[in-house]
Amino acid sequence: MNPTELYRCWVEVSFNALRGNLAWIRGRVGRRAKILAVVKADAYGHGLPQIAGALMQGGVDIFGVATLGEALGVRAVGAGWPILLLGSSLPAEIEATVRHNIMPTISSLDEARRFQREAARQKKSLPVHVKVDTGMGRLGFWHEEAVAPIRRIAAMPNLRLEGIYTHFPSAEDDVAFSLEQVERFRRVLHQLAAPHPSATMRHQPPMRIPLRHAENSAGLLSVREGRPRLGRLFNVVRPGLAYWSCQPTLPSVAGLQPTLSFKSRVILVKRITAGCSISYGRTFVADRPMRVAIVGAGYGDGYSRALSNRAQVLIRGRRCRVLGRVTMDQTIVDVSEPVFRDLLVGEEVVLLGAQGREAITATEVAAWEETIPWEVLTSITKRVPRVYIGATSA
Repeated sequence: MNPTELYRCWVEVSFNALRGNLAWIRGRVGRRAKILAVVKADAYGHGLPQIAGALMQGGVDIFGVATLGEALGVRAVGAGWPILLLGSSLPAEIEATVRHNIMPTISSLDEARRFQREAARQKKSLPVHVKVDTGMGRLGFWHEEAVAPIRRIAAMPNLRLEGIYTHFPSAEDDVAFSLEQVERFRRVLHQLAAPHPSATMRHQPPMRIPLRHAENSAGLLSVREGRPRLGRLFNVVRPGLAYWSCQPTLPSVAGLQPTLSFKSRVILVKRITAGCSISYGRTFVADRPMRVAIVGAGYGDGYSRALSNRAQVLIRGRRCRVLGRVTMDQTIVDVSEPVFRDLLVGEEVVLLGAQGREAITATEVAAWEETIPWEVLTSITKRVPRVYIGATSA
């Protein structure tokens, strides 16, 4: 028996697609650039331990996570990989971050001092990355004020300034602003490499920070296009959504394949008469006799209530519209077409992914929900089993 026959809904993750996407990214950036794989939010809903293991085998260089718990999850899979905390650290997290050799992001001198004290207490030299705010308005030193505090951090004896980075807020739809951010970042690096303005410090060698990064998936797919000079400024890329091939607002890219499918099953088929209402709130009322299928997935599984009366699913390779409100555990769809006359309980329903010649993408689902693909992927709940297709190594 196929184990998925026991599931009312499940996610399938293709390791073959993931490996192919990683190979595409490597070909895009070349062998000299390092790849920092962003695997926060349970690897965007794909399953952190499994995806981290596959990416380790695929040859990524660094992992990026949002929380200490995620960092420890990656560390449990493989002890040797550098891990960067992309968010700020709470004071209570600093001891464990230093003890487990996790690289923190430093956005203030207070953060740097706390890590310096703890690293000194543990007698360690802790690698850190500093973040420069070039226009995101979130974490990081504002670019016009960044040089002096970064110099102070570099002088702290138990901190090793391993990396410096910034973040594009709109690389997919405002390339001009992203390139202005690049210039702001370049100016910071130029000032850091210049002689120290203090006469007493001019004996120090020019500051050369080993790792420099800015390009998320949108930047990798758009800002880098036609600008080989970026390769001289940045030597690390930070892909996230490119691994899953669901970057919104950009055209599909040959060589990138979706890695995740969200599937369910028909759990009941029934006829309804004209005038019959469907689901909570009676937001759909049949204007004719219809056949409907009840699908075994709902918002408790991560199939959003916002998809009510908007979305479509795939059954037998054909699109079927969602009728009425999505409920916690079930969704009702229209199967009135003659092709579904003999539809059986247990047949596969694709909520996200391909079936036959049709496909429903995360970007399409996001449009129905009026949200973004990130939320679509990360909203699939823990009660949905993940099934991994293909070997984890080539």
